[in-house]
Amino acid sequence: MSDRTATGAPAAGVGDFVEVRLPAQSAYLSVLRTATAGLAARVDFTLDEIEDLRIGVDEACAMLLPQAVPGRELTCRFELQDAALSVTVTLPTTKGRLPERETFAWTVLSALAGEVDAGVDPDLTVWISLRKRRGGSGAK
Repeated sequence: MSDRTATGAPAAGVGDFVEVRLPAQSAYLSVLRTATAGLAARVDFTLDEIEDLRIGVDEACAMLLPQAVPGRELTCRFELQDAALSVTVTLPTTKGRLPERETFAWTVLSALAGEVDAGVDPDLTVWISLRKRRGGSGAK
């Protein structure tokens, strides 16, 4: 296996983690969209797959931000895998309410990312996890 991608860039290490923390405000989501695109490119996603993941991460954040604890940070953790990228968005919330799975937004998120899950920690921190596989379109 080469240590370079098809584009000539150094290959991402399997199991590499990147964590981005930013203020829980929609004004900062462009930073997260850019990071998502760059990391998806490192695992050789197509342009369409990159765009799907960018939109998916943005949608996951949009689901969580309305219940954010003021002054807290949104955390986004990326795990680069051999043919996939896993992304978990985590946010301390005031209500600890899970995103509703029967909504149009959840359906879109599932179609864009492939695998989606959500949970609430005992401290009311809510997380949404996405996993997109290279070469796959939507849920499998």
